[in-house]
Amino acid sequence: MNLFDVYPLFDITPVKALGSKLWDENGTEYLDLYGGHAVISIGHSHPHYVQRLTNQLNNIGFYSNSVKIPQQQELAEKLGKLSGYDDYQLFLINSGAEANENALKLASFHTGRKKMISFSKSFHGRTSAVVAATDDRSIVAPVNETENIIFLPFNDAAAVEEALATNEVAAIIVEGIQGVGGVNIPTAPFLQDLEKLAKKQGALLILDEIQSGYGRSGKFFAHQHAGIKPDLITIAKGMGNGFPVAGVLISPEIPAKHGMLGTTFGGNYLACAAALAVLEVMEQENLVENAAQMGDYLMEKAKAIPGVREVRGQGLMVGIELENPCAPLRKALLDEYRIFTGSASNKNTIRILPALNVTQAELDRFLEAFGALVK
Repeated sequence: MNLFDVYPLFDITPVKALGSKLWDENGTEYLDLYGGHAVISIGHSHPHYVQRLTNQLNNIGFYSNSVKIPQQQELAEKLGKLSGYDDYQLFLINSGAEANENALKLASFHTGRKKMISFSKSFHGRTSAVVAATDDRSIVAPVNETENIIFLPFNDAAAVEEALATNEVAAIIVEGIQGVGGVNIPTAPFLQDLEKLAKKQGALLILDEIQSGYGRSGKFFAHQHAGIKPDLITIAKGMGNGFPVAGVLISPEIPAKHGMLGTTFGGNYLACAAALAVLEVMEQENLVENAAQMGDYLMEKAKAIPGVREVRGQGLMVGIELENPCAPLRKALLDEYRIFTGSASNKNTIRILPALNVTQAELDRFLEAFGALVK
């Protein structure tokens, strides 16, 4: 039996990793500035993370949500304190798509409505409802198609106001920063308008912070740059530093009852240990602040490179757009300079999503190689 390839594969097999470095089976070292789609938040094989998971596994690794798991409450309290959402409920699951599916379900339960607003160039996952809300028709199967999704131009509050006037919309779902779409940032006035319009029309505002959250933008959540407070916030990717864990933060104004949501694996002992380790390292090592500082440094230096059309981003979620498709340049970065980077649906944009503890020296290594190749 052959495996189904999820993506086109790099001809590399990492066998060891530490911090922002990877090594293949031949001992060749690589600089990882992509972190497996922004998943590696505190660096590969962080000692505290490894110890946390080892200690937990030596005691108990899994039981279902039919018993009390104290680590879940510990995680909720720690996350609430660091994010500023200590009055919200936390529903734990396993992946970003699940988080967005459950957020949409909660919005529909709460409002009794069916329609959802999403935006151009959005990406919210590959499961049923959220792939329908993703602006990429190539991954929407016939079974996923729904007339209940309304796609509107990004950063266009007037279009949102018009769509909400029907009083049929349950929720607006928007990314804190569009990642797959090319690192597109919602303006602060746009997010502020979404918050006001949703409240006025009785719809819920869902902030998809799956890629942009957990300190990556230089604040705990990217939407906090706009000073808003959504009804539902979805989290995943960097939450577990590679261990599958995700969540939905639920406003206290939304009643969530037993049986409304469910999960077998979500919030298991190991998942909570991973998520707690991430938060502890982020706090101890001031990684949100480092993301802000290193992101500013990277964007300033990248903008000065001749041949760069535009640099977009916040913190360590950065898109560098070139005049031409970037695939050959990404391949050269990997083959010649041993540096992993990411792509976007905009074929001219390279995505940089390193661990939040990346160093200036590591970014300089990328900038030197990138500048040479662009020239």
